[in-house]
Amino acid sequence: MYLIKNAKILTMADKDYDCGDILIEDGKIIKIGENLKAECEHFDAKGMWVLPGFIDPHCHVGMWEDKIGEEGADGNETTKPITPELRALDAINPEDPAFYEALCHGITSVCTGPGSANVIGGQFVAMKTWGRRVDEMIIKEPLAVKAALGENPKRVYSSQDSSPSTRMATAAEFRKALIEAQEYKSKMDMADVDEDNKEPERDLGKEILVDVLEGKTYLKVHCHRADDICTAIRLCKEFNIKYTLEHCTDGYRIVDILKEEGCQAVLGPLLSTRSKIELKDLSYEAPKVLSENGVKFAMMTDHPVIPLYALPICAAVSVREGLDEMEALKSISIYAAQIVGIDDRVGSLEAGKDADIAIYNGNPLDFRTKAVKVFVDGNAVYTM
Repeated sequence: MYLIKNAKILTMADKDYDCGDILIEDGKIIKIGENLKAECEHFDAKGMWVLPGFIDPHCHVGMWEDKIGEEGADGNETTKPITPELRALDAINPEDPAFYEALCHGITSVCTGPGSANVIGGQFVAMKTWGRRVDEMIIKEPLAVKAALGENPKRVYSSQDSSPSTRMATAAEFRKALIEAQEYKSKMDMADVDEDNKEPERDLGKEILVDVLEGKTYLKVHCHRADDICTAIRLCKEFNIKYTLEHCTDGYRIVDILKEEGCQAVLGPLLSTRSKIELKDLSYEAPKVLSENGVKFAMMTDHPVIPLYALPICAAVSVREGLDEMEALKSISIYAAQIVGIDDRVGSLEAGKDADIAIYNGNPLDFRTKAVKVFVDGNAVYTM
């Protein structure tokens, strides 16, 4: 049992506290309130800010490892455009120093997975940033299946004189893979009801796409440009599947469409140069526009594009450009957790949730602020 006392607490839930306490036991938050008492170790956080550990909903930490270069690049299998069977779980190195750097800045959860070289690239995992091996760090696996539209698949496969080399072919490859998964499911169902029908040969890729079709998991669709965003919406509606718009750089330009379609976006990275054509309309005002129009979004770093530890800086820049401060904090905490489907465990400070807690010596959106102490599953894993 552990007690945090006298803190300014932003729960990202129903109630905040100017001078509140948090009681932790067995890795969970037991109670939040004022003047709590318990016979246990405690930390006096007077004058400090306490928030839920931040969440990056889209990055590639552990897949492209710091300091290692090509040997640590395990995020894109560029040998064929449809590879849903690949699992980030099998490639992540938890000793990537970026995990600890993120932890020191109060980022306690990440969604990490394959890059955007392939039309369908594999499975993301949601995990904690603290632990000795990935198996012990998992929050949810598989979290989602990565898909990609736009420049990236075109660039990778046109250089190999292979399909897809156009946006038409990318959409066709996507559609074909989902139709083949539908047919696989149909054959499996027929074999279940009639013993004369032989089960198809097992196919791991089609199995995970069946899960997508059945709503057991969702698609994270890489799409920057407005037309690619609309293609993502069109394709996912065609198959009636759950999805999020990843990057969504031009989303603010078609915010009325996103609102009409009930889209949720994982936005960013904003602290990026306009390094390719589909980023030409990147705007730091995008979060404000989405927020003011009622489109729920979370902010990402896309690490290693932007270092994972800079997630709060991404939120802070958006505040400078007009986004409400609390909305910015929610975009890297509870909104991120809700959009990716892990809010039953993380994203807010509430009784029963994981004790993933960050204590700061000031407002975490002030770049001068430092994390003083960070807890993951109730363990004090970092102290300044």
